[in-house]
This record gives sequence, structure tokens and C-alpha cells, in this order.
Amino acid sequence: MDHSLTPLLLLILVYLCDGRIFSFEMHHRYSDRVRKWSHETGRASPGDWPLKGSVDYYAALLQHDRALRGRSTLSDSDGPLSFADGNSTIRLTSLGFLHYASVKLGTPGMKFLVALDTGSDLFWVPCECSRCAPTDGTTYASDFELSIYNPKISSTSKKVDCNHSLCYRHNKCLETSNECPYMVSYVSAETSTTGVLVQDLLHLTTEGSHREVLKAYVTFGCGRVQTGSFLDGAAPNGLFGLGMDKISVPSILSSEGLIRNSFSMCFGQDGIGRISFGDLGSNDQQETPFSVNSFHPNYTVISTGLRVGMSVIDTDFTALFDSGTSFTYLMDPIYTMLSKSFHSQVREKRRPADSRIPFEYCYYMSPESNASLIPSVTLTMKGDGQFFVYEPVLVISTQNELLYCLAVVKSTELNIIGQNFMTGYRVVFNREKLTLGWKKFDCKCFYN
Repeated sequence: MDHSLTPLLLLILVYLCDGRIFSFEMHHRYSDRVRKWSHETGRASPGDWPLKGSVDYYAALLQHDRALRGRSTLSDSDGPLSFADGNSTIRLTSLGFLHYASVKLGTPGMKFLVALDTGSDLFWVPCECSRCAPTDGTTYASDFELSIYNPKISSTSKKVDCNHSLCYRHNKCLETSNECPYMVSYVSAETSTTGVLVQDLLHLTTEGSHREVLKAYVTFGCGRVQTGSFLDGAAPNGLFGLGMDKISVPSILSSEGLIRNSFSMCFGQDGIGRISFGDLGSNDQQETPFSVNSFHPNYTVISTGLRVGMSVIDTDFTALFDSGTSFTYLMDPIYTMLSKSFHSQVREKRRPADSRIPFEYCYYMSPESNASLIPSVTLTMKGDGQFFVYEPVLVISTQNELLYCLAVVKSTELNIIGQNFMTGYRVVFNREKLTLGWKKFDCKCFYN
């Protein structure tokens, strides 16, 4: 589904930490505010935290991840695949607070920093641009340059003609060119991408101590015209759709026999994660079946209940697991049941509603506030698996107060389990068994 960008404006609103927009910021456990507190209390030294927000910071993390991979003892013959630069992913504040990975396309290989999205299917990159996001990295508070794909430069690029099985808009083809057009519309702020489909080599590698380089032809969008959030900092260098449709890269790789029809994503509390194609997870992970819509299959699951603190809410609802959404969105009556149960067990005083903050239930924090007393949230999945939410709240500091908020937004369209609820887990999207798997995981550790 293409609902993955719905909350982009909200997540940009909340996570711009320098106060340029609404003068408040959020903190996770590795934020500058927490770092300062750790230093002052002697719990950490300055060297424990690299300088955040710089290219050096992310480069150091990627280098550390590569070192960990070098110590792996996985068998390369049956191990999963990752991108040529490795399986590390990074959550970037300056680019819409989405998870990104570096991918290499074409011959010679050109790198793109693409957002990873389980809520949509098409992989696209900016190409032959009529209207694309700026490529100057300083536009996004970073000093890296963004690429634009040119099929005329890549010697392995191929056109997708109108008779191709993946050409869904063949009725829009022009007789003069026979190029297959595409258009994908997203919900957020009239956001869309339009262009033509092409094929080229995606550079991959086996995971393990003896890495083998692989190249596979994939079909993707040559995005000539982008609109909405794609021009304002979200996924400016492309979007990597990971959905169930046959045009998604996981579907193409599995249909070619290169991987098992499954992949995993890990969401670390520090914003560092992993993606691994062909990963089936582990025998000790919890699982629940997908509720598959035959018209447009996606990663929707059924929850049979909620536990909020000491209260149990007995009700069924469906929700889409979407890596392209930062927060969790729930419709009524689930939203009201969850939020009221949470509110009834909170000891702190509730803060009046603020239009600048997307969350309805926020509370004043005091020096006496105890995080262990904040009500926990657990989803009971179909099959009785327990999905404990490690980060149900977010801390927000304004100019003169500190708050914590239940990080759930009221939705009018569909229920979405976003990144904040997936944090701390390796989540396995098994398309062979049609199951979602999850296990508490340290994303800095290599999968084993």
C-alpha cells in the first residue's frame, strides 16, 4: 500500500531537534541531552558517543558494522544477501527521519541513498529529471552529494517495453517510444513519483566472512517528476519499495532463485539498523500470520488484544507493519481504548493539547518522574504471540519544560504499526510462510 508517507509531515515536525520550526525536541537514549546527563553523572565518557549528524558519524558506524561482519562465521553458500555496501541501515533526521541504505545501480555502479519502505512496492530513483529534489547535500543539513540515474550512461541499462509483464500502465504507452510509464501516488501532501520503468543491475553481496559479489537485474522506476514530500527532504534520492507485489525487489530476487522469499529489518534504538534479503529469522522468534488481501497483498497482521500497564483490552484489529512510517497510527475505537487506558494509569499531570505536537496524550516530567512507572504497551497477535513495545513514549523538551507523550497518532484511514513500535526488534517479513516474525535484537550484532 502507498500509505507509508502519510506521517512524513508529522515526523519532520517532531524531530527537527534544533528548534528551527517549533522550538521543541525529542530525545532517545543516545541524544545529546541524554549524553550530557550521562557525562555529568559519570555514567559515560565523551568518547562513548560519536558526534552525531555528520557524515563522519555515519561513516564510522558503517565501518564498525563492516568490522563486525568480518568476524562472522556464517556459511556463504546459504546465507542471505545484502547490498554491495553491506546490510547496515541508518535513520536520518535530516532526510525525513526514515531508515536509509546505500544501494549501487548500473555499470559503472552509481550509489543512491534510498529510503526503505515496506508499505509500498516500487523501487525508484531520480532520473532524467524534469522535477526532482536538489542533489546538493547541504540542502539536507549533510555534506554528501546525491546521485541522479542516467540510463544512457549505464552500459547495462535496458528499457522496459509496454509488453513487459511488469508494465501495469501499458494502456498509457505512447506508440512513438514504447516506454512503459509508471505513476505512484502517496497520501502525504500530494506526494507522487512519475516516470518510466527501466531495468539495470543491482549490486549485491553474500553475507558472511567470504563475501561474494552478485549482480541481479531488477526493474525500477526512472523517476522524472517528483512532487510533495519528495521535494521537501523525504527520500530525495529514491524510495526502495519492499512490498509483496511482484515488482518489488524482494519479489524479483526470489523469483530469480537468488534468495528465499523472505527478508528482515532490524530497528535499533540508536537509529542504526540492518536489512537482510533471504533471511528467515530464527526458530525462537515469535510469529503471526499475515492477513493477506488478494487484491493488493501487504504486511497486515491481526492483533487480538492489547495490554496497557495492568489493564487488558480484549478487541481485534488489523494493522499494517510499515517501515516507512515513524510513528504508530490507530483508528477508533482502538486509539481511544489504548489512550484512555494509558492515561488512567499515568501519575503525572497531563499537558493541555498543543497543535504543534502531533500526540494527544502528553505529560509533564518532574525530577521525581520514574520511567518504570510509565504504563507498558503489549500487543497480543493472532496465534498468541506477544509484541512488547519497547518505546511507547517519546520525550519532548520545549524551551522551558520536559514532557513525555504516548507516541500514537489518531488515524482516520488505517492502522499502522510504525518504526517506533518496531524499535528493538529484528522483524522478519516471511513471504513464503506469509508470516511476520519478531525477536528482541541488538542490531549492531551480525545476524546468526
